[in-house]
This record gives sequence, structure tokens and C-alpha cells, in this order.
Amino acid sequence: MRPRYLSAHEVSEALREGNLSPEDYVYSIYENIRRLNNKLNAYISLRPVEVVLEEVKKSIKIGGKLSGALVAVKDNISTKGIRTTCASRMLENYVPPYDATVVELLKREGAVIIGKTNMDEFAMGSTTETSYFGPSRNPWNLSKVPGGSSGGSAVAISAYLATVSLGSDTGGSIRCPAAYTGIYGLKPTYGLVSRYGLVAYANSLEQIGPMARNTMDLALLLSVIASYDSRDATTIPGKRPDYYRTLGSFKMDNLRIGVVREMFGEGVDKRVAKTVLRVVDKLGFEVEEVSLPSLKYALPAYYVIAMSEASSNLARFDGVRYGFRAKIEGDWNTVYSMTRARGFGWEVKRRILLGTFALSAGYYEQYYLKALKIRRLIVEDFNRAFKDHGVLVGPTMPIPAFDIGEKIKDPLTLYMVDVETVPANLAGIPALSVPAGFVDSLPIGLQIMGPILSEPLLLNVSAIIEETTGLRNLLPPGA
Repeated sequence: MRPRYLSAHEVSEALREGNLSPEDYVYSIYENIRRLNNKLNAYISLRPVEVVLEEVKKSIKIGGKLSGALVAVKDNISTKGIRTTCASRMLENYVPPYDATVVELLKREGAVIIGKTNMDEFAMGSTTETSYFGPSRNPWNLSKVPGGSSGGSAVAISAYLATVSLGSDTGGSIRCPAAYTGIYGLKPTYGLVSRYGLVAYANSLEQIGPMARNTMDLALLLSVIASYDSRDATTIPGKRPDYYRTLGSFKMDNLRIGVVREMFGEGVDKRVAKTVLRVVDKLGFEVEEVSLPSLKYALPAYYVIAMSEASSNLARFDGVRYGFRAKIEGDWNTVYSMTRARGFGWEVKRRILLGTFALSAGYYEQYYLKALKIRRLIVEDFNRAFKDHGVLVGPTMPIPAFDIGEKIKDPLTLYMVDVETVPANLAGIPALSVPAGFVDSLPIGLQIMGPILSEPLLLNVSAIIEETTGLRNLLPPGA
């Protein structure tokens, strides 16, 4: 087997025990990158192979959980000395002076950052098409979108251009591309993983999370990055369990699975629904349908909240302190206006404008406060459902991956693609996408949702689904 096909836990063990040379491992992945990245556009910034190889050699001596493993990092997560662009012209040449907390934790456990992955600009999108550096492409069909906004991180894992990766999830940005590229992706409980060093889009919704080709690597990566952080006031205090070591230890004889009726309604491709339900039926657990009535309001509530927070967060990009600055003469207002007009793409400007409108006098109560009330109703619906059901399930995405360019010019149609994933972000609960099968030779995802801090349960359910379907370490054509 070529070294690039090894899982993270296998790579670290083989490197530490001397059964795999650093050269064979690193060159195997870089050779694949040279062969495929021009087609897939997974990376915005790729570190020199010589530098990465030396770091892998040094990291083996650390003896950490991820010693020597090459990790791809979404380009909105701060990496000291490595360009961090958020896929925007606004930050095209920005090199952070510090590491995000998750990156510090990765390095502490011996992981090596291979590069920064492509994404929708400032994480605003579901297809990776809004990137200033061009769209990423789906390894299963180059004419299809890979999902977003963490599309590059998903493509890098699916096509074996890295061993594991980090993404961020504001309304499905880990789970969407995981489903479309046939990998595993987890949005953790809000506050489980530090957001320090994540370039903010919507603070109350977003979380950094792991992406991998199997449940074991997903659990291993989460065990490394989940930690309380005094620099992020939203992180939950207390010690985290070792998610990797608890795999297979859960007794789930009495597990009840709730199939969410609203997640199989209008707009969901019947083939997707059938594929997901077929897998659920094979698991052998008690299954019953549940209703979450407030979910019909989730999508508009999400976009009002997310755009409002974005309009505030992105106000800092003014062309004065850092980032792109328009080369024009004039007063401060003129320079500020032109900098933002030229520095941001159309989707980012659209969301800033809509968010500013929702927060403006006369509309604040009509839109923003109403969205917060709906958010509360969604939380209550989930809490009621979890009293009788260990986990809830539904499709990760309502439709299979679609053509690049098919929906990008129709924002409302594109926003509808997020209908299955945004409820978990509004409620702050963990949600995990696992491969469930294929429709038209394209991967389909099954979404598992659990109560707050139920990641050990979700990962164990994921492992059972993986064992049932056999869909792990999937290999796209040509990878």
C-alpha cells in the first residue's frame, strides 16, 4: 500500500516504530498533490516539501498522538508564518504572527501542517465557488462542486492530498463537503473546541472541527483539538474525554434513533432519502419518526443571524490596519469604501449589506430579534426530542453534488442547500456526517445529531454505521 493511503493512527505508529520512512510518506503525498492539485484546486498555500519533511523527522521524536501526520488546515485558521487568506483578495498576502489554539495543539501532538486549503471567501458559501482563488472541484466528478465552505479541506482528504484536515462549520461548512466528497466530518458542540485564531464570520454559530476518511481518525483528531482555552471565553470549562480511546466502549443496546420528519420533506431528493433510510434500517436499533416543527423556520433565522454577525465582524477590514488597500487618492471615507468594494467578493458584500439592514433601526426587532426567538424554539424542539432518543438522523444534504456554476448566480436557491445542516448550528449541538452510499456515482451523507457534549456517542454510532456500510477510506477515480 502506498503511504498516502494510510490512516493518521497508522502513519504515526509506523513512523514512530521505524516501519515507515519520513521520505516515503511525505513524497507519496506530495507526488499526488503535483499530479492532482492543478485539477482539484484543494490548496491555496502549500508548504515546501523540504521544510515539511524536516518537520516530520523532528516531530517523530515528540511521540505525540499525531506524530508526523500531515494535516491540511482551512485557510481561515491562523497559522504563524503561513499565509492565511480566507480565500479573499482582502487578505491575499496576510501572514499571521501567531497560531490558532487548534494549530498549537496539533503541533504539540507532533502533527505537521502541510498547507492551507481553499474555501468560500470568509467561509460564506456552500460550494467553494466564492473563493478569490477559484473553485475547488469534486474528486468524484470534476464538473461537480465539492461543497463548502470547507471544500478544499474535504477535497484534500478525499483525494489523498493530506492525511487529515481541519475545517470550520458555521451552517454546515464541514458536513456539506464531507457528504459531497465521501468523507467523515464533525461539527462539535459549540464551545468544545477553541475558536481563538479562527477568522470570525458568525461568532455564535461557528466551530472548528475535524475531517477524515474514517471514524477512528475523526476521533483521534478531535481528541487533539478539543480543549478549554482561556483566550476564548466561549469554550466550555473542564477536561475533555479521549474520544479515540472511547471508540467501541459504549453500550448502546437501548439506543433509540429518531428520524426527523422535516428533514425528509419537500426539496429532498427521493434517492438521497431512500439511501439514508436504508442505512438506518440496517443498524438494528429501535427507530421511530420524530417531528421538530420549528425547523421550517431554521433557514431564514440562520441567515438573518449569520449575516448580522458577519456585518459586524467584517467591519475591521478597512484597508488601514492590515490587508488589501485600494490604491486611490481621497478622504478616508472614499478609501474605506473603495477598499471594501474591491477587496470583497459579491457574496461577502451581499451578506454584509443584508446583515447591516437586519440590524438597522426599525428592522432590528422585525428581523434579528425574531430570528433569535426562533433559535430558542429550535433549541427547545431538539431538547424535547433528545429526552426519548439518543440521536437524531437525516440526510446531510438534500440533493447530490451539482454542477459548478449551476446555482452560484441564484443565491436563494443556493442558500436552500443548507436546509439540513443549519439547525445544529442554531442549537449548538454536535452533528456528524458519515458516508451513506452513492447516487449517480456521487457520495451521499447521513447526518447524526446528538445532545450537547454527546460527541463520544456520535462517534460510536458513526463507527457502527461505518462497519455496517463498509464505506471507509473511499477512493475516488484517479486518486
